[in-house]
Amino acid sequence: EAVRLYEEEGMSYQAVAERLEIRSNTQVKRWVKKYRNGEDFKDKRGESTAWRKGRPKTKFKSVEEELAYVKAERDYLKKRYPNLHKE
Repeated sequence: EAVRLYEEEGMSYQAVAERLEIRSNTQVKRWVKKYRNGEDFKDKRGESTAWRKGRPKTKFKSVEEELAYVKAERDYLKKRYPNLHKE
C-alpha cells in the first residue's frame, strides 16, 4: 500500500508514512527502492546465522564430561591469569 501511494498517487515519503502511521519515512523509501529493483518484500530476519562467529558450542555426552571440561577450563584460566585467583 505504501509503494502504491507513492508510485500511483504521487504522495511524498513523509505523507505516505503519516497516512499509514509508519514511524519513519525511511522505511517507505526502502520499500519503494525494493519495488523498483524487483526485490522480494519477504521478511528475512532470523533466517541467516552467518553473523555468528567464534567456535561452535561444545556438545557433551554426559554431565560428568561437561564437569571435567569446565574444571579443565577453570584450571587453564587460573594458570593464565594467576593474579585474578586469590584464596
